[in-house]
Amino acid sequence: MNTMAASAHVAPVEPRSRSVKALSAVNFFLADVRDGLGPFLGIFLIGQGWSTATIGVVMTIGGIAGMLATTPLGALADASKAKRFMVGFCAALVIVASLAILFVPTVTFVAASQIATGIAGAAIGPAVAGLTLGLVGQKGLAPQLGRNEAWNHGGNVFAAAGAGFFGYEFGLTAVFILMTAMAVGSIIAVMMIKPEDIDHDAARGIEKKDGKDAEAPSGFSVLWKSTPLLILAATLMLFHFGNGAMLPLLGQQVATQAASSGVPTDDGTAGATATGQDAGTTTTLPPGQSKPGQPAAQPVGQHSSLQSLLSDPVSYTAATVIIAQLTMIPIALLAAGFAGRRGYFLLLVAALVALPVRGLIAGLWPSPYALIPVQMLDGVGAGLLGVAVPGLVARMLKGTGHINAGLGAVMTVQGIGASLSPAIAGVIVSHFGFSAAYLTLAGFAVCGLVIWLVSMKKVAAACASD
Repeated sequence: MNTMAASAHVAPVEPRSRSVKALSAVNFFLADVRDGLGPFLGIFLIGQGWSTATIGVVMTIGGIAGMLATTPLGALADASKAKRFMVGFCAALVIVASLAILFVPTVTFVAASQIATGIAGAAIGPAVAGLTLGLVGQKGLAPQLGRNEAWNHGGNVFAAAGAGFFGYEFGLTAVFILMTAMAVGSIIAVMMIKPEDIDHDAARGIEKKDGKDAEAPSGFSVLWKSTPLLILAATLMLFHFGNGAMLPLLGQQVATQAASSGVPTDDGTAGATATGQDAGTTTTLPPGQSKPGQPAAQPVGQHSSLQSLLSDPVSYTAATVIIAQLTMIPIALLAAGFAGRRGYFLLLVAALVALPVRGLIAGLWPSPYALIPVQMLDGVGAGLLGVAVPGLVARMLKGTGHINAGLGAVMTVQGIGASLSPAIAGVIVSHFGFSAAYLTLAGFAVCGLVIWLVSMKKVAAACASD
């Protein structure tokens, strides 16, 4: 009898544990889906003859679309019990929109694709946050956020390594195929989360007490009446103004240098000597370098040196992603533990400090090898923010019933910075060069750090440790 009672008591725990494991798989596979082609889009469009300014404008259009959609989609994640469907549908939408670019790389079509990708990405964030809260509750949120981020960054490493290898060997088309496979994996993983394991009241920040029914959600005015939430949003807007264009610019810089280095022979022979624009000049291209106007490198049949790999824009961009994501995995796990012991304030300070230093290195050291410290610092900043931001919003809006709408609102405001960043950086590059753009971006991040530091007392309660 006692055994039966114990079994009845333990039985519900195991299925939820399986759902939490499936949530980890969702985060792993979504890593290559949430942002669409990301930095690889710029490389593809450079190969199609686009200018950095035009690429920046198109990326900005997509960013603005995602920014405008994030708050209402966060509110939808709060109100809806179809959070799994939201994630699966948006993953499919990103793939369709991204694959379409491969066949119709016109300005109008690429802009429309970026709008669809931006809206889908805006829905995925709050939906995954809602699933996480619904499965583990407020008490388990910080450690689960750390695990979510670790799995997400692990997925990014896997995807970037695959994109770098297959992109270098077979061209950018392989990147599209890999992203499609990851999207299918995310849809399968989200279907493995059992609907009955999700507490939809806890998912929006309302928890039952002493067996009583959950209270009704607060009005939406709580979003703009929360001073700590407004401070967080303003800080992150400036951070993402500095951060948004940093990684795309690194890839575009290499792609631009590669495109201007010369033209390979018609048969695409690796390391061939080609006639330059000026009579009598020749240029030796690294193995796998494509002709200007072509998005992909030709297959390479021999091993390449590190310098050759770094001169290939696809491999270089993959390397930037891998370095950052490998750094993010331990940082995210450490941040989750630190948040439980010391709170969130110092986590955000460390993330804000990392970005200006990153911009200074990129701006003052024009070398392909600068990607190592630059992207390690990116990993520090993103790894800390991935844990701190959802945790802070959940603290600030606990009990209101609008946690995911609040997260969406913060993402909307930070999206202002992220969406404007590529366009402004592209214009700066066109007039003053890449170094000036990196240093300008670093300056915006410093402004965000100042706002956060002077507002310490107003956010202290939300930032306190458990």
